[in-house]
Amino acid sequence: MAKAINRKLAGSLAISLSLALGACGGFPTENKSLYSARQPVVERTNFTLDVNTAGDGLPVSEQRRVADWFDAMGLGYGDRISLDDPTASAAVKEDLAALAGRHGLLVSEGSPVTAGYVDPGQARIVVTRSTASVPGCPDWSANNEANEYNATYPGYGCAVNGNLAAMVANPEDLIQGQEGTGETVVTTSTKAIRAYRDRALTGDGELANISSQEGG
Repeated sequence: MAKAINRKLAGSLAISLSLALGACGGFPTENKSLYSARQPVVERTNFTLDVNTAGDGLPVSEQRRVADWFDAMGLGYGDRISLDDPTASAAVKEDLAALAGRHGLLVSEGSPVTAGYVDPGQARIVVTRSTASVPGCPDWSANNEANEYNATYPGYGCAVNGNLAAMVANPEDLIQGQEGTGETVVTTSTKAIRAYRDRALTGDGELANISSQEGG
């Protein structure tokens, strides 16, 4: 009976010891590279407004509705405005472009898929707004010194990527950067070179007369 009890106690102690060692030596990640597992995530949200249309574009009352909606939305750089018009009326698009131009924005070609249908005699204005964030940051899950995998800590990159996501003017640039037109404007491309060449040299002018007989 005593041997059976001793065996049970020894087995319990072995199990508890293994669990304790596993808790002390565990590391929440096996990422051995220098790449951060915490990357910015860009999310898009579509806001829609259905307006009545006419043969000559948007009625004045509807233009006021759209203008008030744009002001309430606080449109700015990075927002995308598109038009879902079944009739593809050029007059409607022109009126919308004039309203969007007040906020320094253009009407994009094509529109995202939205819920519901556009009734006859109406058009749908879609404002697409993107936000960037880094999910899971900050991450302090690795709060021990045991790192048997020599892995990168899970919170690595949270500061840099979090600041990048917060400061980028257009979150869409994190997915695809701005494309150049391929044209070079000479007046602006040579501005830095001309400023460098026209700057006076630091050695120009007369040298100061310093006597070697005077002591400090």
